[in-house]
Amino acid sequence: MQGDVATPFADRTLSPDRGVVPPEHASLLRSLLVHVDAGPHCVTRLRTARQIADAFGATLTAYYAATPLIATSALAGEATAAASIAPLLAEVDRSWRELALSRVEALRAEPGAPVAWQEAQGVDPIGSLARRALYADLLVMGQRSPEISDCGIPGNLVESVLIESGGAALVLPYVQIQQTLGQRILLAWKETPSSARAVRAALPFMQRAREVHVVFWGTGEHDVSASNAITAFLQHHGIQSRLSTTRKAPDEVGECLLSHAADVSADMLVMGCYGHSRARELVLGGATRTILQSMTLPVLMAH
Repeated sequence: MQGDVATPFADRTLSPDRGVVPPEHASLLRSLLVHVDAGPHCVTRLRTARQIADAFGATLTAYYAATPLIATSALAGEATAAASIAPLLAEVDRSWRELALSRVEALRAEPGAPVAWQEAQGVDPIGSLARRALYADLLVMGQRSPEISDCGIPGNLVESVLIESGGAALVLPYVQIQQTLGQRILLAWKETPSSARAVRAALPFMQRAREVHVVFWGTGEHDVSASNAITAFLQHHGIQSRLSTTRKAPDEVGECLLSHAADVSADMLVMGCYGHSRARELVLGGATRTILQSMTLPVLMAH
């Protein structure tokens, strides 16, 4: 289990004194927001966000957001039963909050950037987190593990917050990740606003990476022009990239991306998040759905 022991950075990864990024190419990453909960993977998420904040001199806020159990029971049509055991449900909610807060306090006791604490008010963690994410350069979230209790976290939290906030998020998988982050980055480029937003959010990481690989589907005249344009854009920001193209998009783009990431030993994937929400009924693109379900490395996504 990943949980409370992994430290997802080598000492030199994202080190602020590497000196590989000229000042004229420096990008801003000044405010981080990390979602915290009572789940076992929260500690790794906190430590990852702390390492990023240290590397970039950013502020870090831990934001607790979970659905109260009584609200979950009411939504499930069990309002009468929930009301009869409301004190017990409230105690469980308090225990979840206190566990999350204790993890933040433990991190505060370690050397590193200060960690602020905030928490959602009300019964809507998706809306609260999405609104708070509007005021952060990057949100750090965790993939939902199917093997653990939800701890009040909606199963569609990640995709819903990405779609509602329109911002960028670094999503960490629940499986054990590498001890490095951002040394070898794979960018899945598609000529869309979502991809462009993901690229802009990932510039600070790509500027410090040892290798940046760009995968692009299509070999038509327009496709070649677009692939040349993205490599030129990255170069303008001081990023040398390696471009891979295929003749057409495979039927299973998500699986292809994960396979390509493994081939180049990538420790971060950058891509657009595709989908829309109709009264919270999410309709996701195939690649987005596959990555969110089967991701094996951190993914920086933007809608």
